[in-house]
Amino acid sequence: MEYRVEKDTMGEIKVPRDVYWGAQTQRSFQNFRIGKRMPIEVIKAFGILKKAAAITNARLGQLGENRADLICDVCDEIIDGKLNKHFPLVVYQTGSGTQSNMNVNEVIANRGNEIAEEKILHPNDHVNKSQSSNDTFPTAMHISAIIEIKNKLFPACDGMIKTLSRLEEENKDVIKIGRTHLQDATPLTLGQEISGWESMIIHDKKMIESTLESLSELALGGTAVGTGLNAHKDFGKLVAHEISEITGEIFVTAENKFHSLTSKDALVFTHGALKALAADMMKIANDVRWLASGPRCGIGEINIPENEPGSSIMPGKVNPTQCEAVTMVSVKVMGNDTSIGIAASQGNFQLNVFMPLIINDFLESVRLLAEAIHSFDKNCLMGITPNMEKINENNNRSLMIVTALNPFIGYEKSAIVAKKAFNENISLKEAGVQLEYFNSENYDIWVKLENMIKPLG
Repeated sequence: MEYRVEKDTMGEIKVPRDVYWGAQTQRSFQNFRIGKRMPIEVIKAFGILKKAAAITNARLGQLGENRADLICDVCDEIIDGKLNKHFPLVVYQTGSGTQSNMNVNEVIANRGNEIAEEKILHPNDHVNKSQSSNDTFPTAMHISAIIEIKNKLFPACDGMIKTLSRLEEENKDVIKIGRTHLQDATPLTLGQEISGWESMIIHDKKMIESTLESLSELALGGTAVGTGLNAHKDFGKLVAHEISEITGEIFVTAENKFHSLTSKDALVFTHGALKALAADMMKIANDVRWLASGPRCGIGEINIPENEPGSSIMPGKVNPTQCEAVTMVSVKVMGNDTSIGIAASQGNFQLNVFMPLIINDFLESVRLLAEAIHSFDKNCLMGITPNMEKINENNNRSLMIVTALNPFIGYEKSAIVAKKAFNENISLKEAGVQLEYFNSENYDIWVKLENMIKPLG
């Protein structure tokens, strides 16, 4: 491999000739071989904020137009993913993300100088002007978080909601037995059961949306400790406006930069809503695989698509694999919530130095939820159908339809009917008639499943 010599405040260091990064990136690359790379979504967010900073600095007379234009051109390449290979640094580096900030600064400067065919951009003096890693990295965190939620997670949720709405309508007249405490309960329709799942996702999306206002506040303009040292007094407000223009999302400058640099409460808050979505996805996936259990010795009230063989030893076995994938993702998101919460609690004085971990785990949760929801929707939910034979069999065997007798013979007598039917393995009708609590005609009038799926009146 051919090398060139780069220099920083610590001296000279060899850097591969075919990369745009510089000395500080190379030092980090050599010193931290821990885990995976910084999420590319964070790098693209850096491209957005560096472009906005260049435009703002030029507008404020802090940066020449030619330099600002060069920076913007390279930032567009970063945003478009054309320079991804030039960002080699890992998540587990300095907790402030300084080295990733400098990685971006060096790539922009060196690529810009290549375009200009002269050395007119300096990574610190020009690309990082009016900025510090301490305010750029938290800004990139918030930008990437909002973009990924809106561009990936919300469309996946909308697709699942659409499928569940269709299934609700298609099964609105399919009466089945309900279950509480894993025991038989009073009837409901399959459509009503599915409507509960649909409402969960609708509410989860709304809860996540309600948290995004806090994420829209940007730390940029606070520089090193929140005072705004070396930045124009209007920089924070104007750069937030430019970021809004570039992304099409609403961003504002944080009112208190001392808060925005050291506290990660907004990310904790939003991830809490992501955890709520994960919890509901766990519940829905478990419901689906229980209701589809069998095919002969389980509940078996719904059919789900058969996507692949389920066993290397048991011929013909098919498993609810999409449900299992969702539940594993849910567990991972819950684990990420713990790591994010602990990391966010470690802000010391004017800075939190767990930021790469926080945004890595946050974006992982968003990506996994989006992909799992889309896969679950496409490969499982869309193909759900009712197993009417099993549903009717369970309806006929259930003892809890005895609840319909409460208004006519009272709770205690109804309980006696249910226990007699269970102990003697006879029907509720037979038990009640034998007890002389009612006759057959009364039972047929009083106990109608279609009357048990709605309130009285």
